[in-house]
Amino acid sequence: MKIEKNRMAGILGVIAASILWSTAGFLVKLVEWSPLAITGTRSLIAALIILLYIRRPKITFSKAQILGALALAATMFLFISANKLTTAANAILLQYTAPIFVALLSSFILKEKIRKTDWITIAVVLGGLSLFFLDEMSAGNTLGNLLAIASGFTFAGTIVALRFQKEGSPVETTLLGNVFAFLMAIPFIMKAPIPDGKSILGLILLGVFQLGLAYILYSNAIKYVTAVEGVLLNVVEPLFNPFWVFLFIGEVPSRNVLIGGAIVLTAVTVRSLLTDSDHSAH
Repeated sequence: MKIEKNRMAGILGVIAASILWSTAGFLVKLVEWSPLAITGTRSLIAALIILLYIRRPKITFSKAQILGALALAATMFLFISANKLTTAANAILLQYTAPIFVALLSSFILKEKIRKTDWITIAVVLGGLSLFFLDEMSAGNTLGNLLAIASGFTFAGTIVALRFQKEGSPVETTLLGNVFAFLMAIPFIMKAPIPDGKSILGLILLGVFQLGLAYILYSNAIKYVTAVEGVLLNVVEPLFNPFWVFLFIGEVPSRNVLIGGAIVLTAVTVRSLLTDSDHSAH
């Protein structure tokens, strides 16, 4: 019973973190800065929030902790760079090749069994996301597309590293990752103009909620779900982006967005229910 309760808490934690991550596209518009300066400042604020939560961080300098932190920092910069070089739709869609990388890495590193239903769900989710972004997809810039795929790989590495530390405290990895991202962004922050009130509000919301609180929730949740679940449930993030745009800007999602989103949510829900029935059968 406790295992099922923990797993449900893990699922809800990943979904809550994903919803918070999904606010980035809308909140970034409030900040009149370059993307890399925003990334670094957001990470500095997030690191302070995570530090307040942990209070006494256990920095072990273990391989999983350091590699996970570097992968997290790399994910942020690769994704932002991809957004600058290719279309936003291409960047998001190609980053969400991450479930394939997670399945491969978790099988070899974590020894977590990858079922046939996992591979089917990954294929359906990628198909649904392709439909979701069909209106905006294009050939894009080759380098930008490659950077987006690389961000999918490093994102997968982050998830596997966090899951590897499930017996410890994976939240320290996200603390270090955000510190690394801030340090990498210092040259861009130094060039940024003095922010106005709207930009300051945007940076605070991004750092505190979109990143800081999200990573606290995700780091705790990943202890109770498999690495594959941790990335499949995370597809809630791109699905919520048009919801925020509709809510605050009034832009109505296209039919492809609604159909693609329905396919993704159905695939993830069915897989979760099948996995739940497997757990209860045991």
